[in-house]
Amino acid sequence: MTITAERKTALVAEYATKKGDTGSPEVQVAVLTERINNLTDHFKSHKKDVHSRRGLLMMVSKRRSLLDYLKNIDTARYDSLVKRLGLRK
Repeated sequence: MTITAERKTALVAEYATKKGDTGSPEVQVAVLTERINNLTDHFKSHKKDVHSRRGLLMMVSKRRSLLDYLKNIDTARYDSLVKRLGLRK
């Protein structure tokens, strides 16, 4: 359900806007998307795991907030991030 340190480092390197960047909205959304995808796979075999489902909903809400923030700040960065991550919007 959690992502490995190597995978997180790879995501940070791929989505960072500058060297040493770990807090930009792009990096945060990429890490949250990876965690959401892992939890979605988890729920295919553990349908009654209500506690983790609550955590999933909180992560989805946080990702939506970060995406809204990025859209208000810079629409071009928002569009490229959504396209790179393969999100619906």
